[in-house]
Amino acid sequence: MSSTVVNNTPPTANAPVIPNSNSDICKVGVGGSIQNNVLGLATGVLVDDELCQLLKLSRSQYAFGMKVSAVALLCQDPRVWTSMMDAGTPCPVKGLIGAEAAAYWEENPDTIPDGSRYKTEYVQAAKPVEGELSDVGHIALYKTLFLITTGLLIF
Repeated sequence: MSSTVVNNTPPTANAPVIPNSNSDICKVGVGGSIQNNVLGLATGVLVDDELCQLLKLSRSQYAFGMKVSAVALLCQDPRVWTSMMDAGTPCPVKGLIGAEAAAYWEENPDTIPDGSRYKTEYVQAAKPVEGELSDVGHIALYKTLFLITTGLLIF
């Protein structure tokens, strides 16, 4: 008959408990620990949930009758921005809604939230094509041609 005798207890590490007893705070507790035979370390931290904050702020705005403001808040998330464009209702921006907002997004693609699949398309469309003159270039070209032709007619 054999038996095993334990002369010391095994090491244990207990992660701190970060209570989140209120569902209205938009924070998540994260804890962890590690232990060896001699030393143990445990830590914890609260992490902000930014999407939860956007949702709560948007609900508050909507409750106060600020519907466009509530949608604009949600449009800071690239998934919401993309889904709004997919639905044909561009996100409001700087007081513009509908077609005016769509024109703003086309003219200012750098303000589209990072992560939206439309951002690369809009940025590419906004880049001038190489070899193509801008409006200022066209005006300068026309002035030059006008002066040349006028000068030829005079002599």
